Amino acid sequence: MSDFYWGLVALGIAVVLGMQLHGWWMTRRGAPRQAEPEPAQDPGAIPGRHSADGTDRADATDDGGHSDPELGTLFDGATRFMVPESPRRPAMDVLIDVIATIEPEMPDNVWSGTSVLAALPATSRVGSKPYAVEGFNPATSSWEAPAAGSRYIALQAGVQMANRSGPLSEIEFSDFVVKTQALADQLDGVVEFPEMADEVARARELDAFASQYDAQLSLNLRAKQAAWSPGYVHQNAARVGFVAGQLPGRMVLPNPKEGLPPVLVLTFDPQAAMAEDPDQSAIRDLKILLDVPHVDSSFQPFERMVRIATSLAQEMDGAMVDDSGQALNPKAMESISRDLVDLYRVLDERDLAAGSPLARRLFA
Repeated sequence: MSDFYWGLVALGIAVVLGMQLHGWWMTRRGAPRQAEPEPAQDPGAIPGRHSADGTDRADATDDGGHSDPELGTLFDGATRFMVPESPRRPAMDVLIDVIATIEPEMPDNVWSGTSVLAALPATSRVGSKPYAVEGFNPATSSWEAPAAGSRYIALQAGVQMANRSGPLSEIEFSDFVVKTQALADQLDGVVEFPEMADEVARARELDAFASQYDAQLSLNLRAKQAAWSPGYVHQNAARVGFVAGQLPGRMVLPNPKEGLPPVLVLTFDPQAAMAEDPDQSAIRDLKILLDVPHVDSSFQPFERMVRIATSLAQEMDGAMVDDSGQALNPKAMESISRDLVDLYRVLDERDLAAGSPLARRLFA
């Protein structure tokens, strides 16, 4: 065979190999980014016990057992979780609850905690509003949730006037009266209700206020080129303090105080998180959420959200965009920050400070 023939064969092989190599490269380039292998640790070391420079990090661990994220100068001292404990307040408050008092028919009668518990309604809601009962314990001179072994000289039943489902309606107020009267009858008590018209009017005013100052903010991250796998998202989010949430596609930045709502929530496509082969799931968008009334302003949660989003965008080759996909305007972010200062001030003036138990109940 001639050299020309063999030259054509060699050229054909080179073309085929080139096409295969190009296809492999394009496939690799378009595949979701994968999590990096974690570095091997000393078997005797306690994970998270020491920082990168080898110093003990026990003092940097918050009350909930979560360490502050290691982001260098990303978080300065002003953004650390340092919040003083607030004194406990009764669960019910005239600021956001309609309250009816129940007293024994005979002034000298006292109710045991066991009898009160047995008489409580089967449900703790009236329509879409929470319903609660408290007893006045003379031994502690305070209102408390009924408990076996305690004794009470008076009770109060309350229904919340407003939440994110709207204000207390006349029908819900009537249900509150029926439920509370049944409780009083079972305990041989006398109940005194406030006027329905006054309380419904208060509920509407409170709902109007809450609607005006209810703020739920979000920042979106969008992949610039290669998509992300769930493992890649989890790994990078964990580096800035997020932990896995209870639902697929959800991670949370924990509140330092156990049992309180998270400071921030990160979400992505739950279907990608539940895929049979998550490594092949392609995620192109993340959302970081801040429920403003639920988080103490001293945490500087909006500033923290912006810094975390900026860090993740840099590490994951992503862009910060609004809900319409447009790049975020720094001036708009500054305006939001100024508006939040005013919002926090108004909430404080109404004794509904962001992150307080009353604010969390009202904006629920």
